[in-house]
Amino acid sequence: MSAAPAASQPEQRADAAAWLAVAAGTLGALMATLDVSIVNSSLPTIQGEIGASGTEGTWIATAYLVAEIIVIPLSGWLERLLGLRTLLLVAASLFTLFSIACGLSTTLPMMIVGRIGQGFTGGALIPTAMTIIATRLPRAQQPIGNALFGATALLGPVVGPVLGGWLTENVSWHYAFFLNLPVGIALITLLLLAIPHQPARLHLIRDADWLGILGLALGLGALTVVLEEGEREQWFSSSLIVTLSLVSAIGFLLLGLGQKFARRPVIRLSLLLNRQFGSVVAMVTVVGMVIYGTSYAIPQFLSAIAGYNSLQAGQVVMLSGIPVMLMMPITPWLIRNVDIRISVCLGLSVLALSAWLETGLTPSSDSADFVDSQLMRGIGTVFCMMFLNQAAIRSVPPEQAGDASGLYNSARNLGGSFALAGIAIIQDQRLWLHSRRIEESLSANSVAVQDYVAAQGSGALRTIEATIQTQALTMTYADMFWIMSVGIMCVIPLVIFLRPLPKHAPLATGH
Repeated sequence: MSAAPAASQPEQRADAAAWLAVAAGTLGALMATLDVSIVNSSLPTIQGEIGASGTEGTWIATAYLVAEIIVIPLSGWLERLLGLRTLLLVAASLFTLFSIACGLSTTLPMMIVGRIGQGFTGGALIPTAMTIIATRLPRAQQPIGNALFGATALLGPVVGPVLGGWLTENVSWHYAFFLNLPVGIALITLLLLAIPHQPARLHLIRDADWLGILGLALGLGALTVVLEEGEREQWFSSSLIVTLSLVSAIGFLLLGLGQKFARRPVIRLSLLLNRQFGSVVAMVTVVGMVIYGTSYAIPQFLSAIAGYNSLQAGQVVMLSGIPVMLMMPITPWLIRNVDIRISVCLGLSVLALSAWLETGLTPSSDSADFVDSQLMRGIGTVFCMMFLNQAAIRSVPPEQAGDASGLYNSARNLGGSFALAGIAIIQDQRLWLHSRRIEESLSANSVAVQDYVAAQGSGALRTIEATIQTQALTMTYADMFWIMSVGIMCVIPLVIFLRPLPKHAPLATGH
């Protein structure tokens, strides 16, 4: 959500260069959002080839999100420091190089380094896309640019798994990353043609909120590692977890000091005290958990339980993109004419119901069991995200819209990071719990058990163990979706703090 220019723009038609600039920004944002989830369907294959376990494999997705979370609040300052075109050229070039590094990875550390690099550079491509729309398009044509950007932001997480799955099944998982090479070249070409050069203002380096920047990196980075590794390391019985927890606490302390002493804090946390904006951030965090969590969990379930390949699992996730594509042309009308409280309440309720429908999964569940929930998830996402985006930018003064943008987008991606970390924790804990409970229900002296063992022969115990694991894993995934559903229900009451958007007012430009 970048601030629109203070002065009203003349009602004129954008020229070809302006639309090329918008195309460049949208392409960059699509490339960045797509790569958040493009590995989700391919994770089982990637993990096998680089020697990573299931819980370690979540880092392939989480590393990207964490880096992106850190850099998004910095994008406004980086833009002022380097100039828009220079920032985008550097980000696009490095993103392409890090993508190639991911595609060439043969070990988990090499892959994680590449994904962190992708996240740092891709995070700068997302907010600057809306900066281009706000500054290069006349007010009358900005809704078109907003719709294009909205489509990329919502479709990226759902198109990623099916595209990654298709490439994995028909070519190789490496090309899920190599795909960014031609796209990156096209993006760099558009940037050179359409966006004018702006001189760098390197003197801003000395005025930067370095306490906040360092605190943001240490706090969020260490916190995510604690969430990811805590279960495997037995939490605070591990010196690593204790050390990282202290690092995270120090990081957030530095971030707080930056709020107090910096001339312009890197991220203005005081905005969270605004009742409407704080409510929006809480809601978008939970929505981010659901969007990124389901796009990760569903392919994993279908791969482990239903035996789906990467492409088949990705196609199921893609179903939620159908309502997004169908509704995108009418979202400007909806925003202008439907009360935001009704829309967000409806969207959150539909999202909660879509997650609750998936709590009834069984070991025989397949793609047909996800059709209704995925279509509902797409509808709920549109009603939530498009309206919350507008509510966030309108809840703060225009001069603070850039700071609100950083918090809003960071909260959404932080929700995704929490979801991926939470999935790893739940999978470890609940799988063990459900397995033990099922085993306790099977008595070795049971006549039925003895008859089954006698009928199956020497392989009976292995068959029983495999059945127990399948049942326990299914119950674990059902628990995940139940938690998501309850989480959404908990934030629905926050809609009472939202204020209606001005009727027939121009859309606020935000990212």
